[in-house]
Amino acid sequence: MDTPLIQEHRTAGARLAEFQGCVLPESFSDFEKEYHAARHFAALFDTSWHAVFILTGRDRVKYLHAITSNSIQALSEGSGALALLLNPQGHILAELEIYVQPEKVTVRTHISARERALAMLEKYIIASDVKITDATDTTGSIALEGPRAAAIVQQASGVSIDELPEMSIRDVSIEHIRCQVLRHSYFGGVGAEILARRDWLPSLWQKLLGGIRAHGGEPIGMAALNALRLEVGVPWFPVDFNDSVIPHEAAIETTHISFNKGCYTGQEIVERVRSRGHVNRKRVSLTFSSAAAPQPGTKLRADGADVGYVTSSAFSPREGRAIGMAYLRREHFEPGSAVEYDGGTAVVVAHPQS
Repeated sequence: MDTPLIQEHRTAGARLAEFQGCVLPESFSDFEKEYHAARHFAALFDTSWHAVFILTGRDRVKYLHAITSNSIQALSEGSGALALLLNPQGHILAELEIYVQPEKVTVRTHISARERALAMLEKYIIASDVKITDATDTTGSIALEGPRAAAIVQQASGVSIDELPEMSIRDVSIEHIRCQVLRHSYFGGVGAEILARRDWLPSLWQKLLGGIRAHGGEPIGMAALNALRLEVGVPWFPVDFNDSVIPHEAAIETTHISFNKGCYTGQEIVERVRSRGHVNRKRVSLTFSSAAAPQPGTKLRADGADVGYVTSSAFSPREGRAIGMAYLRREHFEPGSAVEYDGGTAVVVAHPQS
């Protein structure tokens, strides 16, 4: 799927690439310039890699609560949560962002999980009063983040995102364009995301781009965004977790799961693993010995034996070396554990978010 902003990106001379099923900018200028703007001023980036579903009907919240891993009934209007769709074996079929609004619930997932997630969301409706509309082909999104992002959002929309909890959602107008603002961080700073109709997104991009540049910021591509999110330990679906792992292996059980709710598909496995107290492999954060980032899938070894593999990596200006995420066997989970790969060594570090 192409982003609805593809013509704007081409006109700007952006380098485009395919990222897990969606064509997006890899970079607009150079990596260092984009990284610096995001860390010290503000960044504007294209997030139209989402599939979007709208749920209506009297039972919409109750239904989502029953089939997903988190407590959706606990959400107040205007708030959201992360959740998972699991198969009966506890493997992760999709990561969901769920936002409860007065007349509907907005659900977002990665475009690569669109068909699978929609099929599972529809599977158990049966007698429930729920209607699901796939709005993916008519919806797009862009995000702003950085030290000056809040000021730019307030100037454009009148919303003070500083005063909103993370994953809040509000209806707004920007330049007479009706859209929604989410309080959402992609790399640990103050951030907002704008959801709008795909045909309105180019106008919103140009409006916000002007605000970003007036504050010293820049548009950034996926290369800089990848480094920024790895520095703060944010895993991406489907790169860092997918249907090959369960939540405890992905180390997202504290952010995506409620252990105080009723049954849902995969819950039996989730509870069994929690009671057992450990898994045999887990996602970890790593620093590498060189500036060159190893490719995803690179095997990691200890004492000559394969003990894991890299899922994502990037050069980190903050660390002055490559960093990344990987799955390692239980003997090598702990911070300080060292492993080898073709090209150097890597050391496990505490997840920056923990």
